[in-house]
Amino acid sequence: MLEIASIDIASLLPFILIGFAAQLVDGALGMAFGVICNTLLVAVMGVPPATASARIHVVEVFTTAVSGISHLLHRNIEWSLFWKLLIPGVTGGVLGAYVLTSLHADIVKPFVLAYLVAIGVWLLIRGLLYPPKIQKPTVIAPLGLVGGFLDAAGGGGWGPVVTSNLLVQGAEPRKVVGTVNSVEFFLTLAVSATFIWNLGFADVAGATLGLLIGGVLAAPLGAIMAKRFSVKLMLTLVGVVLTATSAFGLYRALFA
Repeated sequence: MLEIASIDIASLLPFILIGFAAQLVDGALGMAFGVICNTLLVAVMGVPPATASARIHVVEVFTTAVSGISHLLHRNIEWSLFWKLLIPGVTGGVLGAYVLTSLHADIVKPFVLAYLVAIGVWLLIRGLLYPPKIQKPTVIAPLGLVGGFLDAAGGGGWGPVVTSNLLVQGAEPRKVVGTVNSVEFFLTLAVSATFIWNLGFADVAGATLGLLIGGVLAAPLGAIMAKRFSVKLMLTLVGVVLTATSAFGLYRALFA
């Protein structure tokens, strides 16, 4: 059994910093925790991809819980949007977790990433050149279903798919980020339930514990940032993050 006294804080520090930075971006912009963590763990820290993905999903259960509570306290959640996303999102996540274990998600991944690059560029153009217009989104449930499905199947996709498309439809950015982050807790919990049930405390050591500490510390700050950013700034930042992360993922999917 793992003893707290035996934990080497110095070895955890890089993972704490990765978790903190990734959750700060995710909490403020509604996406990129998984992408940032996975990229840094695999490419920089040398963690095997499968191990990185498993650890990230466990950590997200806790970070999305804290983030959701923080967004609730700062009134960043639109409840009508929350309920419209919740059931389709969880349904898509469960389907993705069970169905895509026998399918090749890598075939679809480049097309999804190319689509997200285009969405990111469009959001960036809107943020920089056009006055943002706030209006009610009309396509919600299908986004939740597809976003949940892709998140479970490929280890990420909920934030980039759902947040970006709701913003394209003109929804208020801080409400989108707060709502999407809050629904993500239930999605992550549903997808990860079996894995967490079989996970001993000793396995939540090392990188996972570091990511968890950093992510939980940053979650309240992300909610504050989302509340204070202007609509124009949030559209621009989401466009930059989505374009950069999706383009990098597309490059790795095609040429790695």
